[in-house]
Formats: sequence, structure tokens, C-alpha cells
Amino acid sequence: MINIMLAAIQFVTVDPGHFHAALVQNRTYEGVSPDVLVYAPEGNELKSHLSLIDQFNTRAANPTAWKETVYTGTDFLDRFTADAAKRPAAENAQKIVVLAGRNNVKPDYYLAGVEAGLNVLSDKPMAITSADYMKLCDAAAIAKEKGLFFGDIMTERNEITTILQRELSRSAGVYGVQDPGTPDDPAVTKVSVHHFCKLVNGKPLRRPGWYYDTKQQGEAIVDVTTHLVDLVQWELFPEQTLKRSDVKILNARTWNTPITAADYEKSTGLKEWPKFLKNDVDKDNVLQCKANGEFTYTLRGVHAKVSVEWHFMPPAGTGDTHYSLMRGSNAELVIRQGPAQGFKPVLYVKLRQGADIAKTETALNAALAKIGEKYPGVKAVPANGEEDGATWKIDVPKKYDIGHEAHFSQVMQQFLEWMKSGKMPEMERRNLLVKYYTLTEAWKKSR
Repeated sequence: MINIMLAAIQFVTVDPGHFHAALVQNRTYEGVSPDVLVYAPEGNELKSHLSLIDQFNTRAANPTAWKETVYTGTDFLDRFTADAAKRPAAENAQKIVVLAGRNNVKPDYYLAGVEAGLNVLSDKPMAITSADYMKLCDAAAIAKEKGLFFGDIMTERNEITTILQRELSRSAGVYGVQDPGTPDDPAVTKVSVHHFCKLVNGKPLRRPGWYYDTKQQGEAIVDVTTHLVDLVQWELFPEQTLKRSDVKILNARTWNTPITAADYEKSTGLKEWPKFLKNDVDKDNVLQCKANGEFTYTLRGVHAKVSVEWHFMPPAGTGDTHYSLMRGSNAELVIRQGPAQGFKPVLYVKLRQGADIAKTETALNAALAKIGEKYPGVKAVPANGEEDGATWKIDVPKKYDIGHEAHFSQVMQQFLEWMKSGKMPEMERRNLLVKYYTLTEAWKKSR
């Protein structure tokens, strides 16, 4: 890897069509220039991006100081590559291309970035079709050859209950050994429920019109499932390098979320259906958006199921939710985020039949004591019926619940640490390709 400690790192944002592009700038970073280069077409998406950056710069608490230099025009990608060509290779190697927007064009952007000698940190998904996956493989190979850093924004690895689920699954005294499960009863299950209409940074989120077009955004089976498959790999086989032959897709399906014209207008501000959506609008003038998907597969013989559902708007006082099950021979580790949990994720330990309660409790307290070296205050308390059959609930201090938006800067901080050290784990690069192989194979299976 190239040592980039000679000067400040700089962000380069290309076509920021999704608000995630701005969230990596919700804080400042040591060694990163406040000057950001932006290449994008004119339009509301760019305006929304710059507005969110301005909100970060002008907020009362911990304001940022980003300075955006913007190039607009239909030739923005050509200008991006032309500007990169004018710079010395060492200068390009200090830049990070940040991508978040229409997923059907994203492969062209990250290919252009690595070919120009720039590092890339992309929002998910990086591939929504099998053809995209081949481009991803090409880009990863180019990045490796040039010594560049190349990855995606996996925020969910920083959610505290997920971290604790992973750590407790590594305790044989608590978890036992991994149950392989069956196709009808997977040993690992992850279900995510999302909403088209919600608040971000305290204000209503305006979705771009194309967000409802699965040809541009990608179907759910290759979109939000990116996080779920990443967590399956990260939790089941921590610090291990996977390969494509470890994966076998068993079944996959997709289904629609109906979106009325009134809901579409509320979400996007558009009063008419765009041409690219009209084929998906039924006789009742309702958009049938292929927003839901699930699949079952095995990873090194362990049966796993991932499922994503999209609804239009969450009930009052709620939001996106997450369910996660990991089953060992001694105990199940279950994350729930429903009414009983106040719609906040909570981790439970549920003993399996025949497990020794006293021995498990001793192992659990020992495991939490070790975890407490990094996360002081985490402890096990009686579940009190919150989760059917669970013995303990893992009590987590509120300070660790920093919110989804803050996880973007955590991912960026990790990426920056890799760059500054000149080292990125080869495991991360290889497992990224296995992840998108899994997703695109499931997408093919769903056809």
C-alpha cells in the first residue's frame, strides 16, 4: 500500500444522489482537508447534498467546516477523470472518492476512480446485477494492483448490540458450538424492516424519484441485504477469509410494496409518475415497487436466512427495525427491536434445552467482563419476559447508542486508519467480493 502521510487526505464526492454521501461528513477528521471536491449533474439531488453539508457546518453543537468546490455539468464524470489525470499519482493516492447515489451507474464511477489512481469508499450496494459484479471484481483487482484502498460503508458493524452478539458468539461457555441449522430452520436469521418516508437529521427525508425504480436503485434482495450478508460473514467467521465456493444459494424470492400516487408525491415532491416507473404502475394507479426480498443460503455449511421488507411510513414513534438470531448448541443470541424494547435494539441470551444455567451464567459474566474492558457498564440482567424464553437481557449504557447516522463517520474513521497505516486487511477485500457474489447469485435465483 502507498504511504499517504505526506499531506492531508481529501474527499472527492461523485454524483451524490443519496443522503449517505453527506453522512460521512457529519464530523471532521484529523489529517483530512476541509476542502472537498464535488462532481455532479445540476439538480435537486446536488442541492439536497450541499444543504445537508451546510446543516453540519452551521449546527450549534460540534459544527463542521467543510468547503465544497463543485463542478456541475453533464460531463461531470469526464471532468472528474480529466482532473485526476492532471495530478501526480501520489496526490491522487491521498484522495478518497465517496459514492452514494443511483446504484446502476455506481460501478462506472468506482471503476473510473481506481483507474485514475484514487481510493474508493462506496455506499452499498456496489453491484445490483451479475454484470455489475464482474465490474466490481475488475475494480477490486485494479485497486489491489495499484495499492489503493477500496471498500463499502458497512455501518451495521458498529451497532453495539451487533458487536455484543458477535463477541458472545465467540464464547464457547455461553454459545456452545455453531448449530448448522436446516433450510427450513436456519441457524442464523436476519430481518430488516425499512421505510421510504422517514426523518434524517431531524427533518423529513426527500427521496429522489428514481429511488423507487429497482432498475436504478436495485431490488431489495441486492440492496439492504448487503448489510445482512455482511453481518452473517462478519459474525459467523470473524477474522477469516472466505471464498465463493463457501456459498450455496438455496432459494430466493422478491415481492412488491404498493405505493400510491399521493405517497409518492409526499416522498419525492413529484406530482406525476416518471416515464421510467410507468410500466410498474397498475390499473389502480398504484406503483408496485419490487422493494422486498429474502433468500436462504449456506455459508461453510451453516444455514442462514436474510430478509428485507420496505413499508412506506413507520408508525408514530417508531422507525426502521432489525431482528437477528444466532443459534449455538448451548444458547441463542437474539436481537429484537419491537414495542417491548421501545423500538431500540436489545440483545437477549436464550438457553437451549439441556443447557446448564449456572455454568452459562458464569461464562456469560466472564465474557461480559472481558467485553467491559472496551465497553464498560455492559451487563446481563434478567429478561423478565421481554423475549419469550430468554433468560438474560444484555443491559447496555445509553452512551453506546449513538444512532445510525453517526456510524458513517465510524466507518470513515476506520478507512482513514487503514490509509494512514498503509495497510488494509486482504481479508476485507476478498470477503467484500464473496458478499456481492452471494447477493448477485441470490438475485439470479429469484428470477
